[in-house]
Amino acid sequence: MTRVLVVGPSWVGDMVMAQTLFRRIVRMDAGAEIHVVGPGWSVPITARMPEVARAYVLDVPHGAFGLRPRSMLGTALRPMAFDVALVMPRSFKSALVPVFARVPRRRGYRGEMRYGLVNDMVPATARPLPGAAKVRTVDQFVAMADPSEPVMRASEAPHLVRDGESEAATRAKLHLDDARPAIAFCPGAEYGPSKQWPVERFAELARMLVGRGNAVWIVGSAKDRAAGEAIAEAAGNGVRVLAGETGLAEAIDVLAMSDAVVTNDSGLMHVAAALGRPTVALFGSTSELVTPPLSPHARVLSHELECRPCFRRECPLGHLDCLRKTTARDVLAALDGLAGADG
Repeated sequence: MTRVLVVGPSWVGDMVMAQTLFRRIVRMDAGAEIHVVGPGWSVPITARMPEVARAYVLDVPHGAFGLRPRSMLGTALRPMAFDVALVMPRSFKSALVPVFARVPRRRGYRGEMRYGLVNDMVPATARPLPGAAKVRTVDQFVAMADPSEPVMRASEAPHLVRDGESEAATRAKLHLDDARPAIAFCPGAEYGPSKQWPVERFAELARMLVGRGNAVWIVGSAKDRAAGEAIAEAAGNGVRVLAGETGLAEAIDVLAMSDAVVTNDSGLMHVAAALGRPTVALFGSTSELVTPPLSPHARVLSHELECRPCFRRECPLGHLDCLRKTTARDVLAALDGLAGADG
């Protein structure tokens, strides 16, 4: 049995996409035992991945070096006698835990002058898909396990396992007893405003859906609460603002129980896709060729503009046309198309 320690990413969407690497490892070595180091918030995600045997929490704030907690965790992991470590982030500090854990083989991409910390460099074998300017993130992930096959197979796409008992508890806790088909909205995006479809468009779509007999559940963090309340105020009855009322585990349950999801390019987009929910994904400054929702049940809405993708947190031109050109009727048509395809 090969015991593998993975230092996972620090963003929700990347941690979901990291399952592609875990599935590649298992396909190559059915007896591999995968352990994942990640922030505390990531545990509800890795708990839904059958490939992960155990998760270890490393809570270090963004930008902090955190030498002491990294040293303590690595030292505590020495008795596990890991055979290999895969360091997914490219920072110097992310490679420290495997060193302290005395893992003999430490794989990763070339990063912040970490020669010696990473002693098995992954070659940059992945190439952009046709029409793409950059390599897909998932292909960079799977190439860490097998550089000779640096493209994700369809069977390796993320697939988070649903938990019926947890969903029932979440439904009861949040009083989600509305019998109407529910469409979840994810109006937030941690990256910035250039990834956020305008709130007024979400509100217009909510009015249309409520008028057709749907319930609307707004999912997100406390930062998305104000946007959710604005949508609910504009749309009237039938909209529940759950943003800020759930932890990530409960948010996963809410998305799993939804009949469809409308979302910006965000971590929750990847969660919804990995749960197999019909998902309409709205892309603005970022590119669906780099971080697409990895599901046959997802549809991407975007626009080809000379200024897109710019990958900026805020629109440098001030118009946000990459998102504003997508109308509520466009999204409604995409939802109907997904429903027809599934039907």
